[in-house]
Amino acid sequence: MTVGPKIIDASVKKRMKAALKDVQSGKFAKEWVAEYKGGYKRYNALLKAGEKHPIETTGAKLRALMPWIQKKNLKGAQAAY
Repeated sequence: MTVGPKIIDASVKKRMKAALKDVQSGKFAKEWVAEYKGGYKRYNALLKAGEKHPIETTGAKLRALMPWIQKKNLKGAQAAY
């Protein structure tokens, strides 16, 4: 409640509106279809970079401390557990 307004300000809202406009205009879908047809090169590169992010290492350590969570290989799925 107190931190949110410091993070989600007018500039974030402006970028979110631009992203929504891309979705509504069909630009996002066209780009995604091109990504699919191109063999997911950019998408896979982003996933690979995400796997190296420090939060993924921290997440793995934290999940290891929680025996009630079913063990899954999250490589490429980033927190899709």
